[in-house]
This record gives sequence, C-alpha cells and structure tokens, in this order.
Amino acid sequence: MTDSVFSLELHDNAIGVVTIDVPGEKMNTLRASFVDELNAILQQALSERVKGLVFISGKKDNFIAGADIKMLDDAKTRDDALYLSKTCHSVFAEMAKMPFTTVAALHGATLGGGLEFALACDYRVCSDADITKLGLPEVQLGLLPGGGGTQRLPKLVGIQKALEWTLTGKQVRAKQALKAGLVDQCVPHSILLATAISQATKGKAKAAKPKLDKISQLLEGNPFGRNIIFKKAAENVTKKTGGHYPAPYAIIKAIRASVEMDTAGAYQVEADGFADLCMSSQSKALRGIFFATTEMKKEWQTPEKTPVTHVAVLGGGLMGAGIAHVSACKANARVRIKDVAAEGITKAMNYSYKILSKKQQRRILTQAQLQLQMNRITGGTDYVGFKHTQIAIEAVFEDLTLKQAMVADIEANTNEHTIFASNTSSLPIHQIAANASRPENVIGLHYFSPVEKMPLVEVIPHAGTSEAVIAKVVSFARKQGKTPIVVKDKAGFYVNRILAPYINEAANLLLAGEPIEKIDQALVEFGFPVGPLTLLDEVGIDIGSKIAPILEVELGERFKAPDAFSRLISAKRLGRKTGQGFYLYGKKDKKVDESIYELLGVQVSPKLNLEEIAERCVSQMLNEAARCLDEGIVASARDGDIGAIFGIGFPPFLGGPFSYIDKLGASHLASRLATFAEQNPAFTPAEALVTMAENKTCYR
Repeated sequence: MTDSVFSLELHDNAIGVVTIDVPGEKMNTLRASFVDELNAILQQALSERVKGLVFISGKKDNFIAGADIKMLDDAKTRDDALYLSKTCHSVFAEMAKMPFTTVAALHGATLGGGLEFALACDYRVCSDADITKLGLPEVQLGLLPGGGGTQRLPKLVGIQKALEWTLTGKQVRAKQALKAGLVDQCVPHSILLATAISQATKGKAKAAKPKLDKISQLLEGNPFGRNIIFKKAAENVTKKTGGHYPAPYAIIKAIRASVEMDTAGAYQVEADGFADLCMSSQSKALRGIFFATTEMKKEWQTPEKTPVTHVAVLGGGLMGAGIAHVSACKANARVRIKDVAAEGITKAMNYSYKILSKKQQRRILTQAQLQLQMNRITGGTDYVGFKHTQIAIEAVFEDLTLKQAMVADIEANTNEHTIFASNTSSLPIHQIAANASRPENVIGLHYFSPVEKMPLVEVIPHAGTSEAVIAKVVSFARKQGKTPIVVKDKAGFYVNRILAPYINEAANLLLAGEPIEKIDQALVEFGFPVGPLTLLDEVGIDIGSKIAPILEVELGERFKAPDAFSRLISAKRLGRKTGQGFYLYGKKDKKVDESIYELLGVQVSPKLNLEEIAERCVSQMLNEAARCLDEGIVASARDGDIGAIFGIGFPPFLGGPFSYIDKLGASHLASRLATFAEQNPAFTPAEALVTMAENKTCYR
C-alpha cells in the first residue's frame, strides 16, 4: 500500500500515529478511496491493540482541506450523491465507536470534510499558527456538510454558532475554535504531535454541553427558544440571498433535525439535503466557478527571479488607498504613495490604519502585526525613493494627458525595468503608452471599488506589452488576493463595457417613467447584490459621466448615456459621496428624493413589471458580453463569466453571462433582443448570438 493515503506508526504507551498524506498533491482532500483505506487503518489499529490513535497530516500547511470537488461532479444522479453522504456517515460512525481514543492533530486548513473527519474523533488538538483555520464552507458551493457536520457541530458549539458558521462558510481561527469548544487544546505547532499523543492516553471523551452564555442556554434549551432561533436564521437568509440559494435553508433544516429528531432520522435529513443540493443547478453553477478560478491560477505562471517587493502608487484617493493597502498588507510589498498634497497621503495611510485597527479589535491582528504592516506604507509629494520601484500603479483621474504625463514621470524617476500599470477604467492602454520610452513596460491594471473587498482585477496589455510583464503583473495581482483576468485593450475593457449598456437601460427606464426603487428592486430580485441606480450612486455619477463619452467615441452610439443625467452633475447630485444622487443618504438609511423626477423632467408612470425591467437591463448586458467574446476582449466564456461575477456581482447561481445565455438559449435571447430593437436599435442582437441561434450552438 505504498500509495495509501494513511500510514500507521506505533509509539510508546500503545499509541498509534496515523499520517494522512495524499501522494503527489499539495493538499489533502477527501476522495472516494478514503473510505476503504480509513476502514483498513482502523482495523489495523484494532489488530495492534492500540489504546489511542492520533491523526496528523503529512502536509506542511493543511490537515484535510475538504472533499475533492471532482468527486462531487462525478456523482451523476441523486442516488450517487446520497451514497457519498451515507458512506461518510458510515465510516465516521465506525471511527467514533472504536474502543480506543481518537485524536485529530490539526495544523493549517481543516475545512469541509476535513473538519467533519476531525469532529468524528474523540478529541481535537490544533496548532496556534495563523494558517490554522477550521470551517465548513460547503454553503459557498451550494451544498451542506454531508459527512455529519450539521449533526456533530451543534453538539460541540451550540445551535447558534453552528448556524452562523455553516450558513456563512466562516473559517474559524485556532483561538476562536478553542474558546467555542470546537477544539480541546490549542498549542504551538512544535508540540502539536506530543500534545495529541498525550491526549490520546486520556480515554474516550465524555459527552459535554456546549460552552454557552445564560441567554443562549435559555434559547437553545427549549423548543420555543429554538423555534425563534431557526425562524430568525431563515429570515436572515431570505434577506441576504433573496431566496435564490436552497443550500442555507437545507442547512437550517439539517441542524434543526440534529436537536429535534432521533440520530438516524437526523442523519437521513442531512444525507437527503446533500443529495438534493448536489443535483441543483445552483450548486453546479457554483462548482463551475470554483473549477474556473482553479484553472485560471495555473495560467501565466512563470518562475519569478525577482518577486515584487517595491511598489509605488500614484494618487492617494480611495482607489489609490485601496491599492496601497492590498499591496502592503496582502502582497507584503513596500509601498510608496505619491500624491500632489500631503493631505492625500495622510488620508491614504489612514485608510489602511482603519482597516487594520478593526482587525486588531477583533483580535485577528496583534498591535505588533498592525504596526509591521503600517510600516510598509510610506508617502511623499515627490519621487524620492522611487529608484527601486518594480511596479508603479497610477490611480489618478480619467484624463489621458494626465496619465501620459504619469508614464513620463515614472520613466524619468525609476529604472528601466519598472512596470507602469494604469488603473484606468475605460481609456485604451495603447493611448496611455503612446509617448512612452519603454512601451513594453506599460500595462493596464483595473481594480474595482472598494479594492480590499472586490476580488477581480482586469489585466490589460496593449499590443506592445511584453509577455514577461503580463506574467509578472498577473502574479502580483494574485498575491494581492485578486482573481485576475487578462482582457484585450479596447475602451471599457470587459467589465465596464458590459456594465455600461445595463446601466444605460436602467436610466432609459427611469426617464420613461419607471420609479427608481422599482428598477433597483427588479435587479436585486433577479440576483444582483444592488440595483443599477444604487450602483451608480455608489460609484459616483460623475465617474460614470466621464466613462460614457469614451465608450461612445470608441464603440459607437449604443453607449451614449442619456443627456438628462448631466443635470444631476450640474446640481452636484453625485451619489453617496455628496449625500445625494438618485437617493438621499442619511446617517443610517437612504430614501429616494422625489425632487429628482422634476430635475430630470420625469413623470412617474409605471408600466412594466419587475421581471420585464430585469429582462431589458440584463439582455443588454448579455448582448454586449457576446460581442466582447466575439471580438476577443475576453479569451473565453469562462473568463467572461468570472469577470462578471467577481467584478459586478452578476448572480453566481446563474454561473455568469455566458452560462446564463446557454441556459436561456441563444435563439431565445436573440429573438427577445430583436423584439426590443424594434423600439430601440441599441438592442440589435450581436452577430455572434444570431450565428449561434442559427447553428443551435452554445458557449459551454
């Protein structure tokens, strides 16, 4: 059994140590072969008459990082998925009833099926390392924990914490896990194994009640209180997801079963829920996103001789501050901020300090760690200290002349290898590089606001950008915690290009008399995190006004924004940042300011239902996405789906624009667009869609 995942070694005092090590892989993941091999190791331990068994990972940074997602995709029928869950239940139950003590020694990622494995042991001991994280993140793949997680977790940490962790997929740090009762000991990594071996000599664990405060004990200890907990959890799920995802409701049902049903019945509820979810369209879409992002990490990989350690950020506004933060605090680079005013530098540094202070207050960071990260960020109003800069990222106004001047300044004040990356949201990169001495070092790096939260970044090489620069920038973006997509150098790139017609259609509907809140509600109910008019308020109406003319000049009349919107800018109604846009913003809430209708010359007269409003706006986005792929703006439907989901919040449960086109059918979408085009030529279906409709083809 040289390829076996498990290997048993006997130690003193009749304690066996089982090392878990999936051959040839960086991460341990649960796979179908685990069941037979785990049963075999348990039987071997029985035959060796061990008094205790410790499970520890052979990997340096993970215990078991979850189930092999490909195994779930191989489950073609509900019965296949049901078998996976019930098999896990069976083997973990077998492990739990062994006559000897079992201990899981946890270091690094212990997630999903890995945590369920640990939960089936009598004790859990974890290292206090920063990389040690425990959690059940299955909900993020549209699933529930199918290996007993919904049954064992509430008994250890209580109903409310179990709901919180499983409904959000939260990953718990070591000390949090100890405080909550998820683990029995938390020790330095250097003594993890010794501590686990010592724990294994203590005999089988006795059932203990969760560590709950008095109010939680009262709520969780009686049927009336539990009913309140589960009802509130379901209400919160509906509020946050709009009811688009079945997994959270199935999780609530399974956890409820853990305290209200007999053991066999409760485990059956979990298995049935897992099987149903595994076959759901939502889970298939979310698993598709997981596979896509995993594939993308393998692209543009080249050995780095000189990793990026010195970064310059030009501009101390919100975007510049966010870029500086992720560069220093996630990519661990030294960052120098350049701004025309000292006040801008101070604000940018305070931006990072506020984020880090919140982490310190939540005990994610120590004071020393906060100070270490802040020490990486400096600033000035000149180019002192720029000679060693490897990447300079500009985040100044959308002005071509200004950006070209930035290129010249960086070339004059850095070195011949320095990369100039523009955070432009719409200007073609080849125009920014037009006067560059080293155009091969110029590239676009388009972030989304707020930078520290939005996962996407568009990497935009122009025709003369070197491949080495592209690879280096992609690698650096990943270190910043981003998912980069490489897109073609054309106005608007990909994300803003598909967003613009969507926003324009929402504006046209408003000018036609549809109420602001109704338009936003329609798109939220469709699945977007916020409506298009709220989004425009958040980005800034003035920012949108600067992008629209660039897109119109480069791409044509269909990108023309309504002229009436210039009145909002004249009236200083720029959105949330001025307290007034389509909405009025108070300290805690927002509401539509009815005066905006008079300002825009609109007579409110609703005609369309919510579904029709969403259909019109989304159709424009899908149509433009089809053009983008046809023109090579994105390299693949996969990249286009990821870009829309991570960049503008296209509903993940639909899989992205191209997956959704496949679901609708190109013929159906082209016909719908042609009907709308009778009143508005901007809806004219893309040639690529018409061709697909004729040939009955799809993207995936």
